[in-house]
Amino acid sequence: MTNDFLTPVLLSLRVALLSSILAFGLAGFAAWRLAARKFKGRLLLETIFMLPMVLPPTVVGFLLLIVFGRRGFIGRAFEFLSGMPIVFTWGAAVLAATVVAFPLAYQAAKAGFASIDRDLLEAGRSIGASEWRLLWLVEIPLAYRSLMTAFILGFARALGEFGATLMIACNIPGRTQTLPTAIYMAVESGNMNLAWFWAGLMILISFVLLAITSPRSE
Repeated sequence: MTNDFLTPVLLSLRVALLSSILAFGLAGFAAWRLAARKFKGRLLLETIFMLPMVLPPTVVGFLLLIVFGRRGFIGRAFEFLSGMPIVFTWGAAVLAATVVAFPLAYQAAKAGFASIDRDLLEAGRSIGASEWRLLWLVEIPLAYRSLMTAFILGFARALGEFGATLMIACNIPGRTQTLPTAIYMAVESGNMNLAWFWAGLMILISFVLLAITSPRSE
């Protein structure tokens, strides 16, 4: 019972941590590069960034399956180089969770970088500071709260991912079965007590994460 309970919990935490790091890194870099830049096609690019937030997760999973599956170009290339497919592995679960977590992380990081006074950055450039130096010494400290929120929201979204994960990683106990899919299977099999334990754990984790990101009154 202990192993049955802990295995999807530990796998979910591992998948959520890795995917939130990936989503945060990609979203943070994109938000930083686009924060003060206006160019033709920006609206289209940001719309593409946000699509995973509004598309049904099964559609996201289907598109990932087409691209990274054994018949997809990237999937075939990966299997040729590594000798193993991407699909139906815990790495596929990380991929799915990263894609669905990216929009939330991007929105939060974008808000943080956009709130920085551009005059302050221009002053730094005027004395010879490089863009990377400004990023580490000025922008990240000023946008720290929003960046922390971006990471936490990405982690929470990745932890709760179900539809896309089921499409590309399936539901293999001990290998790709995360908490959401484990809860679904527990309910399907009538094991309501186990489903409640898992659901309660997810509610607790989500509550703590939301409490951390909630704005505090002065």
